Amino acid sequence: MRRTPSGGAGDGTAAADSGLMSIGTVLNVLRDEFPEVTISKIRFLESEGLIEPRRTPSGYRKFSAADVERLGHVLRMQRDHYLPLKVIREHLDAMERGEAVPLPALGRQRDGETGPEPADGPTAARIGRAELLAAAGIEEEALREWESYGLLAPLEDGVYDAEAVTVASLIVELGRFGIEPRHLRVMKAAADREAGLVEQVVAPLKRHRNPQTRAHAEARTKELAGLTVKLHAALVQTALGVRLP
Repeated sequence: MRRTPSGGAGDGTAAADSGLMSIGTVLNVLRDEFPEVTISKIRFLESEGLIEPRRTPSGYRKFSAADVERLGHVLRMQRDHYLPLKVIREHLDAMERGEAVPLPALGRQRDGETGPEPADGPTAARIGRAELLAAAGIEEEALREWESYGLLAPLEDGVYDAEAVTVASLIVELGRFGIEPRHLRVMKAAADREAGLVEQVVAPLKRHRNPQTRAHAEARTKELAGLTVKLHAALVQTALGVRLP
């Protein structure tokens, strides 16, 4: 171990520890690429065994650069490949063993690229009701209330898409400021109207006979969704006269 003139092995350990990041710092790093990620989502991915950050004697999480890189891989595979967490975990474990494991075709394609004909719809990562309750740290009664207001809804087979964890976590965080689920119905209504506008724009592409054009529709949907989210955030900031970091 390399030592400084005035220190010993302990100084080296302190230097190594100084390179670790808190969960808040990790959140800020990831939000450049994943603006919807939350602390609750990071904690959930840890509980699912996707990452294993160090713990201080007092129990605080400390993340290395490798942990952050792994988190980025997980979020990217969820976003771009619609993979369930179990498959993502197996893929990352195989990568660590040095095995070459191909991923399925990307859900999004850039203009001019060719790819396989898409299925009727992407297979998104799913989460069961019990898993959602555990990830959000809520009781069954609260989830039923949120569903009654249309804030969350299970899919046909009773499970939820992966984004339900993010929605639930944000509802919990807003609740700490006294904002109740019933207050959020106006936000859900606005989101539905924005989604309807995007669907109206991409509908002709989705109905096209050319499979490449239909594949392009999904990329266009994601692009428009990102723009509407940014515009919504900018309008809220303007109305409140604040600037978010």
